[in-house]
Amino acid sequence: MSRAEGVVVVGGGLAGLACAVRLHEAGRGVTVLESSGKVGGRVCSTAKRGFTIDRGFQVFLDAYPEAGKLLDLEALDLQSFRPGALIYRSGRLHRLMDVFRCPQFALSTALQPIGNLRDKLLVGKMRLQALRPSRTSPENHSDTSTESFLRSYGFSESMIDGFFRAFYGGIFLERELRTSSRMFEFTFRMFASGRAAIPARGMQEIPRQLAARLPSSAIRTDTKVACIEPGRIILADDTYLDADQVVVATDAESANRLIPGLEEPPPPWRSVTGLYYTAPFSPLGEAIIALNGEAHGLVNNVCVLSDVASDYSPDDRALISVSVLGLHEGGQIEGAVLNELRAWFGAQVDAWEHLHTDQIRRALPEQTPDPASESKKAFRSHGNVLICGDHCNSASIEGALVSGLRTADSLIASHEKSKEGPR
Repeated sequence: MSRAEGVVVVGGGLAGLACAVRLHEAGRGVTVLESSGKVGGRVCSTAKRGFTIDRGFQVFLDAYPEAGKLLDLEALDLQSFRPGALIYRSGRLHRLMDVFRCPQFALSTALQPIGNLRDKLLVGKMRLQALRPSRTSPENHSDTSTESFLRSYGFSESMIDGFFRAFYGGIFLERELRTSSRMFEFTFRMFASGRAAIPARGMQEIPRQLAARLPSSAIRTDTKVACIEPGRIILADDTYLDADQVVVATDAESANRLIPGLEEPPPPWRSVTGLYYTAPFSPLGEAIIALNGEAHGLVNNVCVLSDVASDYSPDDRALISVSVLGLHEGGQIEGAVLNELRAWFGAQVDAWEHLHTDQIRRALPEQTPDPASESKKAFRSHGNVLICGDHCNSASIEGALVSGLRTADSLIASHEKSKEGPR
């Protein structure tokens, strides 16, 4: 048996790390238990043959309000994408840019055969509404699906099918646009307010930065938890750890397994297959995302990560990320993707070399419309155990960080109240 002073956080993903950092910096003792060999959860990177491989295609939105306050964005050395996209449709790539930031593309964007002129004006209107200073949350209407919201806003089927399904398919990992409209509005506002970016040395730099703010003794990796009892954590090796308070900062599936009697159906997972190729040169030549604007095909989006952050590649070769929604097991997917991308980029694809494939079953928790979402806290409790994570808030980096921070704030407030004693 051992004793942990203060709070034990089970799970070293972004929510758990944010919670631990806030507690530690408020003077509370905290221990983080992480089952894997490193912190970060689903936000992680590995090195392969000198290339930086993120766990699936991920971006950081530099307008995230809480993340911007918690993280040292300058130290992350964020490398930004251009504000726009290339849409593959009818045999060629069409450029749609944010004309507010790239006014030189105003005419060409208006004339692209993705949606119509009214659609482009509606995007501008939605952008202006999203950036109103008084607007803090999309609470002026009921939550619905993103598809229903876009239709009610007036967008044509051509714009929804040709742009929104592909662009938000890469964010939500589903092209049906069944995701909560509040989540859509939030991410749209973040894109309008700032830029999509990646840390120069990979997404792993985000959890690494948070972990560096904790004492090294506060993080225990390769520590699997079997079960949680009141005030006690039973480890997989049959030892246990007593604690004053316990926070479970895992995914919902794991929380249900660890906490007896929780019995809250976890949201389904959205899955994605991430493929990485190297090439003698970039097929895009710029820091931009290319999207599949057609109703068929395996590929959802393509990005040359080395165009965005040159350190992702150890030399002059290009590092190409391709996202295919869902799981595609077997040894045929890599070749099938290349066959499809020949239509996009021509014979240069024959020189691409497959580097890595990630089958990511647990990529994002489902986030369907929830009329009660505005009144919910960013965390939950079950008995004396607090539960946090992006499944409690929004399925995003910001959502995970906010959930962890709000959990810590609640514990700090309770601790301060208990020190005051009865009045």
